[in-house]
Amino acid sequence: MTPPRPTSVLFACTYNAIRSPMAEAMLKHLFPKRIFVDSVGVRTGDLDPFAVGVMGEIGIDLSRHRPKTFDQLEDESFDLVITLSPEAHHRALEMTRTTACEVEFWKTMDPTLVDGSRDTLLAAFRDTRDALKAGIERRFGTEEQAGT
Repeated sequence: MTPPRPTSVLFACTYNAIRSPMAEAMLKHLFPKRIFVDSVGVRTGDLDPFAVGVMGEIGIDLSRHRPKTFDQLEDESFDLVITLSPEAHHRALEMTRTTACEVEFWKTMDPTLVDGSRDTLLAAFRDTRDALKAGIERRFGTEEQAGT
């Protein structure tokens, strides 16, 4: 049984270049116009082309994503912040210490830490994408349940 769905979710990671944009795009795809979803990083990063590629494989276009930091958030009012790196978790706890906001830490592999061939790197990015998708389905429900 999944917990009640929040109306606004923020995903946060280190650079807002891979993990949090992937999660943002997947949750938006799953619940279009039902949940406000955004993503940020602790520091400024550049969108990773491998992230764009592996998201395209599942029919989600990530190419328009523009990375931003916590400091660039227009609104800090979220029901739930899901952090995907320890550094982002600390920053999210700091941001939400005076608000009624739930913060969850999802330990998520940073695929840029993997060395190897292009195929090895793509496999690491796919693993991260698939782990995020599984976490989203556990927390928010599946596509079949999204209509309910």
